[in-house]
Amino acid sequence: MNRTHIPGILAMAAIVVAANILVQFLFGQWLTWGAFTYPFTFLVTDVMNRVYGAGPARKVVVAGFVVGVICSLIGTQIMLEGDGYTYPAVTLRIAIGSGLAFLVAQLVDISVFNSLRNGSWWRAPLASTLVGSSLDTAIFFSIAFSAALTGLEPMNDVSWANEALPLIGVGPVVPLWVSLGFADWLVKLSLALVALVPFRIIVGALTTRTT
Repeated sequence: MNRTHIPGILAMAAIVVAANILVQFLFGQWLTWGAFTYPFTFLVTDVMNRVYGAGPARKVVVAGFVVGVICSLIGTQIMLEGDGYTYPAVTLRIAIGSGLAFLVAQLVDISVFNSLRNGSWWRAPLASTLVGSSLDTAIFFSIAFSAALTGLEPMNDVSWANEALPLIGVGPVVPLWVSLGFADWLVKLSLALVALVPFRIIVGALTTRTT
């Protein structure tokens, strides 16, 4: 692995671990704090892809995935206390959901980006992030919170996430985790647009440095 790829790996791992912890805490009624951190994994991937190419970007994704999963599994062994009970910093279902969603979404992001890389500078990062974010949200929230997958971690009580409520307060009645996922997806779409600014700046700086 080239030393120039190490910052990308470290950034990816740090974002994944932080998001795995923050996704367990609500921000308002329909969002988790993880919604504001995890989307930046796509920024890291797209910058690596643009500057170094699809091959190095995949290596960074795989390395970041391995480091992130290891750190997340360590987090499952760290117990926190609150409201009179103890709970793991990262549940096993969140670790599995995060790892699988991350790997699938990031690799698809790279493929989409690569197919559009010769177009306008903003098209590849925007389209790839939108597609990757949609996959990531669907895979992660289903695995982490769906009652249908309770067998993955029987001791993890996800009943709170399966409370039947109107979709983000106004739509049809669905499990709470569906509203959380939908709100998370809307945030990712918004951040996909915002991330175009740092993408342009970082790519410009790295391209100048490597030429």
